[in-house]
Amino acid sequence: MSRARHVLVLGGGAGAEHDVSIGSAAAVREALLASGHLVTGLTIRRDGGWETISGAQIGIAAAIQRLSESDVVFPALHGEGTEDGTVAGLLEMTGVPYVGSGVRAGALAMDKWASKLIAERLGIATARGVLIDGEDEHGDPAAVQLPVVVKPVASGSSYGAARVERAQDLKPAIAAAQAYDSRVLVEEFVIAREIDVAVMRRADGEIHVAPPLEIGKDTERLFDTALKYDAAPDFRVPAQVSAEVRARLNAAAKAIFQALGCAGVARVDFFVRGDEIIFNEINTMPGMTEHSQVPRMFAVDGVTFPELTARLVAAAYARDARRS
Repeated sequence: MSRARHVLVLGGGAGAEHDVSIGSAAAVREALLASGHLVTGLTIRRDGGWETISGAQIGIAAAIQRLSESDVVFPALHGEGTEDGTVAGLLEMTGVPYVGSGVRAGALAMDKWASKLIAERLGIATARGVLIDGEDEHGDPAAVQLPVVVKPVASGSSYGAARVERAQDLKPAIAAAQAYDSRVLVEEFVIAREIDVAVMRRADGEIHVAPPLEIGKDTERLFDTALKYDAAPDFRVPAQVSAEVRARLNAAAKAIFQALGCAGVARVDFFVRGDEIIFNEINTMPGMTEHSQVPRMFAVDGVTFPELTARLVAAAYARDARRS
């Protein structure tokens, strides 16, 4: 297999996770340079325009030209309007190999309601919940026992998510979540350990599941944006679970990854309550700095951050070669 030499890293985006993505893109560029790749970059601005990493504004035609001139594109992009299959569609049309999941997998994974239904179809438990689509309620949100978590269906980094303990606070929380997405999920608040599993499809097509990570926190507190970014998260890896629970977590994460048709790497988030595992959500382009959850999980497995990014590039290149 030929090794890709020129990788263009995409960062930014017009969504709420713009700043998180900028950090991921910078870290990925540095890691790929360390692994011997020629690395360039582009940024999608908050207004949807494009610019070079030095800040020079360029038009969409020039951006597409730069994308097509690279060997592989690494979209270190998070959230709506990017990770949800939008940018994958652009890259498919451009014809350039790219890291990560395609259009369908990105869209399904970003839709928390759709991924929940798929997990249930696979026989994997999920939290009880209802969907609110604009003014339409697919179920009675008041029927979900308090406390509940209210969250946008298609948004990342817990933006718009809130724990609600009183009935009178439910409608304001739904309205706040609808600032991010008209479709909102109201779910029972699961009091349990939060454990993440990283899954990667390698260049040979085989799937590698890294050791699980536990988010150390009060089990009755929502792992919200403030906990993720305003404080130093307490990540415990490998998570201390029984061999049986770990095997079930790995099997469930792999099953969801495959059912959605994911590529590259994804983080599958679960609640663990005793021996019970409950699917929460899946992220097809998780945070990509050395201190983010997925790189930490692979580091315990002996895969350094530069090695991880290089493997993702190799997998993208190999996938494109198989398709061609």
